Amino acid sequence: MSSYSCFNKPVLQRPVESGQYTSFRLAEHLDAAGIAASIGSVGDAFDNALMESTIGLFKTELIKPQHPWKTLSQVELATAEWIDWYNHRRLHGEIGHIPPVEYEANYYTELKKPQVITTI
Repeated sequence: MSSYSCFNKPVLQRPVESGQYTSFRLAEHLDAAGIAASIGSVGDAFDNALMESTIGLFKTELIKPQHPWKTLSQVELATAEWIDWYNHRRLHGEIGHIPPVEYEANYYTELKKPQVITTI
């Protein structure tokens, strides 16, 4: 970053960016998985925010505490175990202190129940 002086106070400036960078490969993977991405329009950062916060959590809870890792296989196995825990056993406070997979199963069970319509 460059700085300049305005009234004798240094001010940091962002580097000039010619445009937003979007990974076509990411967009293709999301499309193949049936995931609607918010990428591609200016100001939509929801996908990035979710991805970055999950990656940050992953690094904080798994990668950094157990480093140095000796082999790629160790990281791959630990990652698979962490993801399994994250989806199947982690108690999530925002959804009633149940694992995400249980919440999702309950959601789809409720969708399949017949709706009772009462008339007055």
